[in-house]
Amino acid sequence: MRVIGINGSPRKNKNSAILLEKALCGAAENGAETKLYHLIDHTFSGCRSCFACKRLGGASFGKCAVRDDLAPILDDILNADGLIISMPIYFGDVPGMVRNLMERLWFPGLLYRKDGKLAYEKNIRVGLIYTMNAPDERYYDALITSHKGTFERFFGETSILCATDTLQYDDYSLYTGDMFDPVHKKERHQTIFPQDCEKAHAMGASLLL
Repeated sequence: MRVIGINGSPRKNKNSAILLEKALCGAAENGAETKLYHLIDHTFSGCRSCFACKRLGGASFGKCAVRDDLAPILDDILNADGLIISMPIYFGDVPGMVRNLMERLWFPGLLYRKDGKLAYEKNIRVGLIYTMNAPDERYYDALITSHKGTFERFFGETSILCATDTLQYDDYSLYTGDMFDPVHKKERHQTIFPQDCEKAHAMGASLLL
């Protein structure tokens, strides 16, 4: 069993990355081979609308034709048994590099067939982890529901974990933002975030059940 972890945050050692590491640890402890990618380390674009993935008899039918840094990551995902993407929410949406990944991962699988048949036949269990400054994930219900539905359409069972009201800075006094209570933020990080880490660990383990 292989599980691929994608860190969709530009930060490689903060909330999203920590939760992803916990999830991959849960998968590894249950016998999975895991691999971690930080999207910030790679240069790639979104879908170029070249339609090579739709061309009958084409060399790239059913897969993305663009050969940039994302190409081997997409290959790894499509050959894996599990996928975990951990990402922050900025301005009501995921970072651009995550959206680019999603476009390049989803679109080649869509064949525009009346019977709904997809190019992807292998079931891949998916975990989506969202971190956010918002105090409640219901602010982003539409976004998260859309992602969940699309991943389930292409790959199968998809589980969701939301970490809310997260700690942005180690020292809030160094930054603008008096709408936040630094004491509350730190207390929550010390009490609630460890629970989120436990949930992430359980998510990773559950991909193999």
